[in-house]
Amino acid sequence: MTMPLAINENSKVTLDAAAWAFNIVTSVGIIMVNKALMATYGFSFATTLTGLHFAATTLMTLVLRWMGHIQSSHLPPSEILKFILFANFSIVGMNVSLMWNSVGFYQIAKLSMIPVSCFLEVVLDKMRYSRATKLSILLVLLGVAICTVTDMSVNAKGFIAAFVAVWATALQQYYVHYLQRKYALGSFNLLGHTAPAQAASLLLLGPFVDYCLTNKTVGAYPYTSTSVFFIILSCTIAIGTNLSQFICIGRFSAVTFQVLGHMKTILVLTLGFLFFGKDGLNLQVVLGMVIAIMGMIWYGNASSKPGGTETQNLSSPNPKPQKQNGLLESSELDEKV
Repeated sequence: MTMPLAINENSKVTLDAAAWAFNIVTSVGIIMVNKALMATYGFSFATTLTGLHFAATTLMTLVLRWMGHIQSSHLPPSEILKFILFANFSIVGMNVSLMWNSVGFYQIAKLSMIPVSCFLEVVLDKMRYSRATKLSILLVLLGVAICTVTDMSVNAKGFIAAFVAVWATALQQYYVHYLQRKYALGSFNLLGHTAPAQAASLLLLGPFVDYCLTNKTVGAYPYTSTSVFFIILSCTIAIGTNLSQFICIGRFSAVTFQVLGHMKTILVLTLGFLFFGKDGLNLQVVLGMVIAIMGMIWYGNASSKPGGTETQNLSSPNPKPQKQNGLLESSELDEKV
């Protein structure tokens, strides 16, 4: 009995590492491509571009379903509507927050997603965190704040936009975890249900939102073969980004996704210094990166120990066993797909 258990544990560790690597590579890749697309070629229509991302993801799910790689499943329209509301308020809220706030306050708002996600898991899932886990999260927040937060200015409408964006993002990520658990959906299945609605709503509202934010229209943009290539490349990478996000949140939790997700922040900063110049690179930034990475390593170690993170089920006398930091059902479904 010991040998199969050891093999299963090794397999889980390998799949977990592969999921994180997939998410990090696609997320960092799409950030670098979008940075080139917007900064170099002036395509500033972020909401419309996100709609195109989900349109490409929808096409991928339709092809996989046609090929028989995605099994039929059911998700009530009311659940899809709630998910789309959270997700779209998150996307639009983040874009508006970045426009109305300083970069420093925008980064603070992004960092606050971790405590908000912790609050949701404590209240809704009765999650308990050990002292070491809490301290490791604080260390990650401190490190990322040191290397990313510079100027700090805020106004009333910017604060409201950031507040809406943070809570919508935390709720959307929690809902990914919740829907996979409640309806036994794999990542492909959940994307198949939500991506078409997100694509339709963002492509419908995106041009209007982008016009309000940039005072420019998508149709008036001077498209060239190079800019179209970068748009297609961005959409292609976005398929992997969307899928890997659902896989990671399903295998772990929204909090773990947020904490370890700051590794992407560190990588983006590093790659930015390598490819776009070393402006802004100083001892403070390097120190912040080191502290954040130490916090991530500590979090991974603390949360994996018994009692690091655990769910208390107070309503059922015989709760189903759950894997720590993840979901048994969604992980198995993704491995089967």
